[in-house]
Amino acid sequence: MKILMVCLGNICRSPMAEGLLRKKIQEQGLLVSVDSAGTSAHHIGQAPDARMIETAKRNGTVIEDLRARQFTAKDFLDFDRIFVMDEHNLKDVLQLTDQEAYKNKVRLLLSILPSHGISAVPDPYYGNASGFQNVYDLLDMATDAVLKEITND
Repeated sequence: MKILMVCLGNICRSPMAEGLLRKKIQEQGLLVSVDSAGTSAHHIGQAPDARMIETAKRNGTVIEDLRARQFTAKDFLDFDRIFVMDEHNLKDVLQLTDQEAYKNKVRLLLSILPSHGISAVPDPYYGNASGFQNVYDLLDMATDAVLKEITND
């Protein structure tokens, strides 16, 4: 199985989701591939935001080796599940296909936590350190749920 996490720039939310899920998959010894991408081309080739790297380190997750890339239509072929962080990401990703089979691979990441009452992972880019920790906490819960879902399939 191959899973893709998508946000706007691929420097905050999606690399954190990738790093968290990859760590959990390795701990479980599962054969699942995880990657991340952004809907925008602004940060291609860049490392994650320094504040997100620091938040990850503080919580025992390594993401500094990741590099931003842009989501492409080929990702629909390459990945089994595509999780997006918010409605804007969802719209941008779905605009790249008219095939229902591909559209069915895409969903909001927090839809996996319906009782949580939040549909979007907020973008912490313009916020402070507490915003980055909040995003980490949401992604930690969501990736736990993704792991549970894929191990039950």
